[in-house]
Amino acid sequence: MSRLDPSPLNWSNVKSSRRTYFKAIASAKKTHWSDFLSSATPHSVWTAKRFTFGRPPQRFPNLPGASSPTEIAETLLDHFFPSKPPPPPLLRLTRYEDYTPLTSEEISRALAKSSNTSAPGPDHIPYSVWKSVHRIKPSLILSLLDPLLAHGLHPPSLKKALGIVLDKPGKPSYDSPSSFTVVVLLRTLCKILERVVATRLSAQATICSLIHPLQCGSLPGRSTADAALVLQHNVESFHRLRYRVSTLFLDVKGGFDNVESPSLLSLLHRKGVSPYLVQWTGSFLRDRTCRLTFQGSPRSFAPVSVGVPQGSPISPLLFVIYVSSMHLEIPSSLIISYVDDFAVTVASPSYRSNVRLLQRSFSALKRKASPINISFSIPKTELIHWRTAKSKEPPCSLPVQLEGQFFHPQSHLKWLGFIFTPSFNPRSHFSRRYSLAYAALATIRRLSPPGMGLPPHLCLSLARSLLAPILLYGSTVWNPPPSIMGQMSVFWHRVCRWITNCFSSTNLTCLHREACLPPLPILIRHQRRLAGLRLICSPPEINPATARLPKSVPTFSPQRATLIARGKITSQPYLFFNLDWRSAPDKLRNPRY
Repeated sequence: MSRLDPSPLNWSNVKSSRRTYFKAIASAKKTHWSDFLSSATPHSVWTAKRFTFGRPPQRFPNLPGASSPTEIAETLLDHFFPSKPPPPPLLRLTRYEDYTPLTSEEISRALAKSSNTSAPGPDHIPYSVWKSVHRIKPSLILSLLDPLLAHGLHPPSLKKALGIVLDKPGKPSYDSPSSFTVVVLLRTLCKILERVVATRLSAQATICSLIHPLQCGSLPGRSTADAALVLQHNVESFHRLRYRVSTLFLDVKGGFDNVESPSLLSLLHRKGVSPYLVQWTGSFLRDRTCRLTFQGSPRSFAPVSVGVPQGSPISPLLFVIYVSSMHLEIPSSLIISYVDDFAVTVASPSYRSNVRLLQRSFSALKRKASPINISFSIPKTELIHWRTAKSKEPPCSLPVQLEGQFFHPQSHLKWLGFIFTPSFNPRSHFSRRYSLAYAALATIRRLSPPGMGLPPHLCLSLARSLLAPILLYGSTVWNPPPSIMGQMSVFWHRVCRWITNCFSSTNLTCLHREACLPPLPILIRHQRRLAGLRLICSPPEINPATARLPKSVPTFSPQRATLIARGKITSQPYLFFNLDWRSAPDKLRNPRY
């Protein structure tokens, strides 16, 4: 009507109707969002958190030379799944005599570790379905998986996977496959069997010396905090002997995709792993198929050559077994690793000698890694020259040269989520944690504005499970300095006020009691006590941090770790030996260490 009769009165009515229409939509959205938050449950609160954080739009892979979705899929498959040597042929299927039958308890433990919100694979069956099936009839899943493991077979129907193509944030351009990543989704029934096998294989890994004690990742009883503690312990031990210490941080290129199944199976067989587990691993790694998923992607599955499939519960364990030989016993050096992140530490009377030792150690690692098709990502290499907090010498600026590239020492670097400085000053680390926690609070506080939104008990759940881990990561390794502790405490008071909707003048003691959150120093002290209790209860032959506890510390282990996974300074000058974890000669014992 306004177009037929463009009079001022009609245009005024049109604008008024338009404003009323959009106001009604905005009011309906606001009412619906408020009702959703007020009726939220402990499960749906994470859905609300996901809506609040948002998700950036996915980019379509625009690759040069690939004009159709089929060509794009083929280019991505060639990049992410390069060809590998075929695994040895499968033997005739027989039931192995050393096989221990599966039990319902093993299935229950595997299901208990599985999240109902985990994305399913091509069959679109979530874990909640299998949990209901196992609760109603426990023998059903057992009858499906027990014959497979008894004959060492992983059937082709369980080897199909979905590959979700996601763009890597912060890339300057997205015209190459390296700007994207693939998240592999496997069938949930397949992952239940893999969890059971991972539990059995990890038990044999300790007995058969499959994993080096200084490997701190993908294993029960070890964590990133253990790797950081071991690194700091070694550095400070050398500083007490008035040595100069340097560390080179390396990252394995490709990681899981570079594992060669013939070499892995040969290692498992040579170490004495049960034959049915070796046979099942060989069947698990061969004849896999994958279908990439992106906008307009083809719906067909394509055969892929993978090392160990990402997203599988057993893949990290197989990888750390595969790279266990890279923990070389190089004089004057010590190698610590967390899955595919390696830290090579050397000590000598001067930093110039450390640079030569690091270059020599890198060459030895490279020679050892070449036969098993492992290489390092040189651009991700970082160097740090450690120093004591009381040192008055100027910081060392000597670089290390690797494959024609110079890497200068860093004033601070990030490794395993910890920000290290040359003097182990935790200020930079906790300043970063404070900034991340403050940003997270600024985002989720929109879920509960004053007088509306989420109920207080769900705000408390978000504070405990989201804000506290972000803020306190690393508090089991370092104590926050007083200046940062003050800022963190003020932030924690703000979290308590957000939960309770109390005034800023509320007494802090009453505020913490009303919010059901202890003061931050008490919470940090509690977490450090739990971490210390975990170290005391861990066997020293499994946890490298426990292996470095002094003899005066009581542990629940019957044997002390005086020789297991420890490096000792011998009578030979300036040599640091990383002892073999299977046996240690008596001549290397040093009573003063």
